[in-house]
Amino acid sequence: MACTHLPVSAPSASTFRNGVHKDECTQCFANQDSAHGIDVCLGCFNGACTDTDLGHSRAHFANWGNGHSLVLNIKRVLKEVHMDAPPLKKIAIEAEPSDSQKYETITSVSCFSCGPVDSNASPHLASLVSAVLAATSSQKKSDIQAWEQVVTECEHTKSLVQGPPKPLESQTLAHCNSCDIKGNLWLCLTCGNLGCGRAQYGGTGGNGHGMGHFDASRHPVSVKLGTITPEGTADIYCYLCDEERLDPHLGAHLKNFGINIAGQEKTEKTLTELQLEQNMKFDFSMTTEDGKELAPLFGPGFTGLKNLGNTCYMASVLQVLFALPAFQDRYLGFGQHHLSVCKDTAASCFHCQTAKLAHGLLSGMYSTPTSSQPGAGQDGIAPAMFKTLTSKGHSEFSTMRQQDAQEYLSHILKLIEQKERAGGQDPSRVFKFGMEQRLQCVECGCVRYVKEPATEALQLPVPAKESDGEETVVPFDSCLGQLFGEETRKFACPQCKKTTKLTCTTRFSSFPEVLVTPMSRFIQGSDYVMKKLNVKIAAPLDMDLSAYKSAGPQPEETLFPEEEASTASAEPSVDASVLNDLMAMGFPELRCRKALIKTGNNGAETAMNWLFEHMEDADIDDPIETAPAGGASNDVDYSSFLDMGFTTAQAKKAMSQTGNNIERAVDWLFSHADDSMALDEPASSSSEGRSASPKYKLIAFISHRGTSAHCGHYVAHVKKGDQWVLFNDNKVVDVPDVMKAIGEAYIYFYKSVE
Repeated sequence: MACTHLPVSAPSASTFRNGVHKDECTQCFANQDSAHGIDVCLGCFNGACTDTDLGHSRAHFANWGNGHSLVLNIKRVLKEVHMDAPPLKKIAIEAEPSDSQKYETITSVSCFSCGPVDSNASPHLASLVSAVLAATSSQKKSDIQAWEQVVTECEHTKSLVQGPPKPLESQTLAHCNSCDIKGNLWLCLTCGNLGCGRAQYGGTGGNGHGMGHFDASRHPVSVKLGTITPEGTADIYCYLCDEERLDPHLGAHLKNFGINIAGQEKTEKTLTELQLEQNMKFDFSMTTEDGKELAPLFGPGFTGLKNLGNTCYMASVLQVLFALPAFQDRYLGFGQHHLSVCKDTAASCFHCQTAKLAHGLLSGMYSTPTSSQPGAGQDGIAPAMFKTLTSKGHSEFSTMRQQDAQEYLSHILKLIEQKERAGGQDPSRVFKFGMEQRLQCVECGCVRYVKEPATEALQLPVPAKESDGEETVVPFDSCLGQLFGEETRKFACPQCKKTTKLTCTTRFSSFPEVLVTPMSRFIQGSDYVMKKLNVKIAAPLDMDLSAYKSAGPQPEETLFPEEEASTASAEPSVDASVLNDLMAMGFPELRCRKALIKTGNNGAETAMNWLFEHMEDADIDDPIETAPAGGASNDVDYSSFLDMGFTTAQAKKAMSQTGNNIERAVDWLFSHADDSMALDEPASSSSEGRSASPKYKLIAFISHRGTSAHCGHYVAHVKKGDQWVLFNDNKVVDVPDVMKAIGEAYIYFYKSVE
């Protein structure tokens, strides 16, 4: 019987406007290389597996109906031909061997209602099948966009003034004008000087003569020879901006020196390729102290994550999160049910993609040896679809540049909180806790307790110097002491009626189920360059934080009079998560707080710019003068909230719930618009959650190798039962002894125990 569900028109330019998901199932990690390939729905171009256990293709049809009954099955088989090993992950994705060179592709069309269908059953069907096979997949498009660094023009490249035409002889371009180096050469686009680059870029060698030429001439723009392509792309560097740039007139600028851009060929690696190569060299030992290979692990909970290119920061964070029962219950248990009933497009649904990742990591389906050879590892899964969705619109995480694992943890927890807010099933609440400041006037002795906004990380300072090496051991108690120690601030005391001083101590007002303690290993060096503290931290396996619990007001204490409470407040509140991000960059806490207050809690980048601008201020390290709480809120402009239809009371509550961050406050208001609780009611501290026990056991830690949080390599160690497991991208191994690794960690995760 002829199929009655064939397409009625030929594909047009708008047919694939929502993308073609033909590389991988949008609900699991089956792909074209799986035993049964994947089905591409010819109604919406969703990709789904045909696996008999999961059956996402048939479930897609059952969920969406007859308009989605026709599918194109695509299966790839590796060709039995000898091929040269592909080069190390390249930025130029298009330059890799094509699929047709590596694989034989087998296709077939079928209809869930009518059975097998000849792909030539109608001209429209044949055209549609051909168009799907020829289309660039959604994931490939995302990969290419992620690899393309956000490089822009600048005034110096757009308005570059060159000297008279000066054709350069080939021998002039053979080596640096100041030495004999023949690679890593940068051509000054103003005068044609050829200088070698700086040696630190990928270890390619260089004496920095290009930079020296800029210092002497102030000629701002240079191009790296060997990276120029006929299409007009190249490594362009502006020394005045100290950034990579685009040169919209590169062809004309090169012509001034007799260089025809159409005849150029790329022969050297770009700066981005060199950075990736350098990051891949940082690695962690996969052997024991006596040189034995660490034993690979397989099965449920032991699935690795493929490195998509500088994504080890993401992999290490996700391995820790999905080892926690709260995340497993939410996304493996409930998540699989959500997959079967969701009416959103799976590729763009947060809960679908998180459930997909949970199943991939925890089911054990993809954690199998690649061969029968002893010590064989696993391929792991590629979280590309999850990364694309959860980093969409983020200026950093949407790229393939290396990132800070702590910043990513903060990003993903905020996203989860936002997505789960309506349902009340937020697994990130296990990290929430409250802090409280105790303020006491040193003259009259009056005290006040001030709660800070709930946060999810306890940023700990590391009391060490940049000159301290790996042999230096810093006690964990010293880090706690730095944070919880007493400090003195200037204070306009309402009881004394004059400016005095107060002592300030910080304590927990509630404890989290899981305590995250990022260590401030990255500091600003004496030369204003970020440095990493490579000291060992004596982090305990078990600890009791009872001594750091706030006792609250005591009977013998005299509180500031209630009517004077508005004048006895602490300093203006700041966004705790942004404060942690700034401190992680190496800035002192006092300066970070001051920057956030001065910039109105408008984010880490704005505060960081303020810090650099005011670094030399004479009063930069002076104590923050506390102002009346009422005065602080009176300084806030609520007009933008009123323009959106909110009341002043609602705006004040939103600001109090979000650490006075205007952008987050607007988001909070819209997300709570349907809450049964009146927005005009006073803000509560319920976001802290129920306080857990102050006794903790170490359950995981993330470590970093490299000189900066934005380069190098990240791995995660996670405790599974009585065994410690190392997750190093797609390598998952048993670790008999973790004590040395614990001392090198960057972020610790402790679980509360009774």
